[in-house]
Amino acid sequence: MQRIGVLKNTIQPYAWGSHTAIPELLSTRPDPDTPQAELWMGAHPKAPSLVAVDAEWVSLEELIERYPQEMLGRKTAVMFHNKLPFLFKVLAAAQPLSLQAHPSFTQARQGFERENAQGIPLDDAKRNYRDANHKPECICALTPFWALHGFRKIPEILALGSRLGLAVFEDLLKVLRNRPDAQGLKSFFEALMTLSPAKRILLTDQAVKTAQTFASEDPVYRWMGELGKAYPGDIGIFGPILLNLILLQPGQALYLPAAELHAYLEGTGIELMANSDNVLRGGLTPKHVDIAELLRVLNFEERTARVLTPRTTADGERVYECPAREFVLSTITVVSNTTYFSPTDRGIEILLCTAGAGKMTDQGTGEEVALPKGRAVLVPAAVKGYILEGEAIVYKAAVP
Repeated sequence: MQRIGVLKNTIQPYAWGSHTAIPELLSTRPDPDTPQAELWMGAHPKAPSLVAVDAEWVSLEELIERYPQEMLGRKTAVMFHNKLPFLFKVLAAAQPLSLQAHPSFTQARQGFERENAQGIPLDDAKRNYRDANHKPECICALTPFWALHGFRKIPEILALGSRLGLAVFEDLLKVLRNRPDAQGLKSFFEALMTLSPAKRILLTDQAVKTAQTFASEDPVYRWMGELGKAYPGDIGIFGPILLNLILLQPGQALYLPAAELHAYLEGTGIELMANSDNVLRGGLTPKHVDIAELLRVLNFEERTARVLTPRTTADGERVYECPAREFVLSTITVVSNTTYFSPTDRGIEILLCTAGAGKMTDQGTGEEVALPKGRAVLVPAAVKGYILEGEAIVYKAAVP
């Protein structure tokens, strides 16, 4: 395939999704009975995009299998074994997502092989590893976006936790006070996450009541209260004390490497990740939780979360720089007196218009493709280049 193709994409109706955000983007009618959580753009076997080809809809996964070098570009095809290495999403969270982490490449491969050997079906709810790939990811805010990301500095954890004045929690914190390092943090976290059911229910109930008295002073305690309402009795409500609480403004982003504990709490964003669906959950979810496996893969180094702001290139593209080899996220803004010319050295790209309306012109054939708000298009590597015009904001997923 050597033409720009319009995409038809799958919407995932997870319970935490928004009823309005994705319909507003796509200019479709909201369904009051079905939340729309994620819009998937890519070739993941679970929900591959469909590409308009000669008046038919063809699976992107199938097109890449048929024409790997035309679609991906020779370099990407060789490096990623004829597979699209990224998955592009719109994520719309009306309620908090699970407390979770993603495995490294080695951990994913070993876990996938181990669960295959155990005979666990790929669609089994208790499966941790649904593929053999890792899942670094980047989230960029379209609206104000609340997130938890990476363990806080240990003095912050101790100060925020002690303010609650809860005897059971204070006993757990002694482990961290006596050993304020990564090993102490792991021991403390393991003790917290493996409390007996009776102690867990008592502690979370007390914590939510106490946190509400400080809610107006500090968003850490406000979010503890919100999580307690959504997931009563779940030890994950301590996430805002343990992890960096971040409010991304539109245009700001986070990069999440493997083994970083995190949770998305509220907001709409553009998400770009390695092409994987591996998730290890620790709480804040009715889905499968595997504390032992989560403890095995987590990075317990304390950190200060780094918010990404884009670097503007010579052609006006704004690039979010991160170390992933599978993907790079950028934005292109065009107005009536500007024109964007794509690079000549490029591989496969997926573009999504999030505001306004644009027009793409294939520089090789002269073919024009409309790019209204909410439309996603595929640009195969074999397309010589394209021009983007109009008045639009476009997010682009590509391979570095």
